[in-house]
Amino acid sequence: MDSLVTVVVVDDHPFFRDGVSRGLTASGRVRVVGEAADGMAGLELIRQEKPDVAVVDHQMPLMTGVEVAHAVSRDALPTRVLLLSAVTDGPIVFRALQEGAAGYLSKDADRDDIVGAVTRVAKGETVVPPELAAGLAGEIRAQTQRDAPALSERERQVLTGFARGQSIPQVAAELYIGASTVKTHTQRLYEKLGVSDRAAAVAEAMRRGLLE
Repeated sequence: MDSLVTVVVVDDHPFFRDGVSRGLTASGRVRVVGEAADGMAGLELIRQEKPDVAVVDHQMPLMTGVEVAHAVSRDALPTRVLLLSAVTDGPIVFRALQEGAAGYLSKDADRDDIVGAVTRVAKGETVVPPELAAGLAGEIRAQTQRDAPALSERERQVLTGFARGQSIPQVAAELYIGASTVKTHTQRLYEKLGVSDRAAAVAEAMRRGLLE
């Protein structure tokens, strides 16, 4: 049984594609079973060869690397996609992982890093190096804030009161409004947060970044 990790390399720059293939082969841990020069040809090669890992550039003709990762995930192909790209912006890395990529590396990575990432991805791990993790974390925070429900000022005040452990009558007294009004705001909070009690509302609000 072949113990080497099988790989296809997809990149529209022949020199870089050849260099990656040679580096992977020279490691003695990887067997390159094919190469392609654009995303569409790469996807067809993945379907044909069903390698363990596809090392794919992001910016390519016909299909981007993210689109290839999406297609592989959508079609439930056994191959795991590792993007290797000069584009390392947080939103791109986030979208790549969201669309099914198993890892993302900069093209500045050295051979050992690429080989290590390929073998880890083949084992089922998700690989994002430390130098890309900060940008990815920032994008996750931004996505969380964009996904957060819009709360009115009064709803935020009620939520803050709950976070302090206050009851509905206590919140009402602090805000100089009736308890029935607080109950109305509370019900709206529950609907927006998808919860059914005060403790869950506070926990969900903290998860979504609505409370400090």
